[in-house]
Amino acid sequence: MLPLQAVLFFAYALGATFALSAARQLQAWERRPLPDPDADPDIAVRARAVTANPYFVSTVLFAAVLVVPPGLFLLWQNPSWATMHVAARHRDLWAGFVLLYAGGVVVGAALGFWVSRALALVGAGYWAFLQVVSAYFLMFAVLVHGWDGRGYRRVLTTNRAEFKDWPRDMVANNVSHFLTSGTFLALLFLGGPVVLLMLLTEISWLYEGWRLPGADADRKVPRVVALGIAAFGVHAMPFVGAVYASLLVHAAGWWIGLAVFAATVGPLLLWRRSPVRWLYGLVGIPSGHWRDAGAATARTTAHA
Repeated sequence: MLPLQAVLFFAYALGATFALSAARQLQAWERRPLPDPDADPDIAVRARAVTANPYFVSTVLFAAVLVVPPGLFLLWQNPSWATMHVAARHRDLWAGFVLLYAGGVVVGAALGFWVSRALALVGAGYWAFLQVVSAYFLMFAVLVHGWDGRGYRRVLTTNRAEFKDWPRDMVANNVSHFLTSGTFLALLFLGGPVVLLMLLTEISWLYEGWRLPGADADRKVPRVVALGIAAFGVHAMPFVGAVYASLLVHAAGWWIGLAVFAATVGPLLLWRRSPVRWLYGLVGIPSGHWRDAGAATARTTAHA
């Protein structure tokens, strides 16, 4: 579904986003009654494991069943595009690329979910959000800039010959040719439904979490507005950041460009009173430890 160089970042971002979307449910899952450890300690331990969590299982299945097959299809259909023209033909395609694509996507999604889940459970939801932003930023940086400043050219050309001939033709012609190619149609019909289902899953898990007892106390704006803010922070902001970083690197070189990028973007993300933190706080992701959240919910129920 994405070129090999970017898909692992996407997989990590997918898992981290799913965990962040289900942060409320993950906290509630930790507070659920467990089997009596004195009666059967092994069952109690397994019940607490992340692999027993239905949201984790759903994330892994999403990556394995919906993300991997379209990616492998595109890798076979057009190995040049799927490797950003590193491998021009099937005979140039190293078999390890297939293993890396299939296994790496599943492992990346599981790892992203596990890290984001661990942060959300202890109330560090904003740092879980930064996991998502960082992974999507790296994915877009590969697609926009790449390792040689021509990432967008590699993505918008279907074979190595077109990539090498890019300067000889108008940009609009290159883009038009890509949009009418079989590679783009495969992306549209195979990847489009996956992306749509991914967004619907994130939205449904957010809504599900907001319906839990006491969950809406942290949300400060209407749900539709909160969804817009979440979409901007998770998907649009990393893309804008990748374009900004690419422009800086093109203008001033790698070292100076990245230094300026870190100096300007770092405070927006890490400063306690930054606009990004303020917008994040409007959405209503839990900010307390899962044990504290359980005690607060119990007090609220008792008073009611």
